[in-house]
Amino acid sequence: MSNADGKAPKHLRLKFKGENTKKKRRHAGDDSSSSRRRRHNPEDNGSPEMWVLPGQATELRGPTFVFHPSDPLPICVSYDATRNRIALQPLDKLEDGGAILDRTPSEVAQVWVTTRVAGATTINLRTGTGEGKFLSCDKHGLVTADREARGPQEEWTPVVFEDGMIAFMNVYEKYLSIDEVAGGQLALRGDSDNVGFQERFYVKIQNKYKQEAHEEERKKGGVLDGPSMDEAATNAIYQTWGAGRSVVSAEDKKGLKRARQDGRLAEALLDRRSKLKSDRFC
Repeated sequence: MSNADGKAPKHLRLKFKGENTKKKRRHAGDDSSSSRRRRHNPEDNGSPEMWVLPGQATELRGPTFVFHPSDPLPICVSYDATRNRIALQPLDKLEDGGAILDRTPSEVAQVWVTTRVAGATTINLRTGTGEGKFLSCDKHGLVTADREARGPQEEWTPVVFEDGMIAFMNVYEKYLSIDEVAGGQLALRGDSDNVGFQERFYVKIQNKYKQEAHEEERKKGGVLDGPSMDEAATNAIYQTWGAGRSVVSAEDKKGLKRARQDGRLAEALLDRRSKLKSDRFC
């Protein structure tokens, strides 16, 4: 529509003093890396409390929601604080018929807290309700959550797959899995040798913790990539736990013991020589 002079009318919206003028966003032809990041990472501008999938194992931290795409309903790993034990809880159907990845926790019992020792590749999963018990697995594959202190059996190595699912490996190099026990009940086990459907879980974390992990890596000047599969990195992933203590064979232990004994003997000889020299000059 135009006025009598043939010119388009000016915008009649009132502008208040001190009001910021919104700048138009560039869409076409904007090939900057920041624009690409905005397009490829919608979580960057999302709510800090939004539940998102981690893309790297290093992003796993803070409140964590673990669930499995079981049939007919997906189930989540929760904690029954009343009976002090792990519970596999079926998730209700979504009213709008959403996808399985739209699932988010609906109660505190479904949330775990992921922590890690600084510099470690393993994580700890602690209950978000009750007194804070750690998810643990013994050498027989029995999974519990009844320990208040963390140790080797409370360490888990997350393995992230291309489809976004995650497997959890324990200190015995066995995988966490969903197992059917007597009476058709489902339970967690930790003695699986291979990763299949029962060993893969969807894991969601809160967006602010994912961005926190990215920010830490930017400050370090690094990238959120997994370690390369060389011998040193493999040992760091699969043969150490939280405090950096190595899991070695019996022969290696004997060798280390002999090396320590030889080292002590060498130190004793050096001390004796130093003492003899000092006695000569006295």
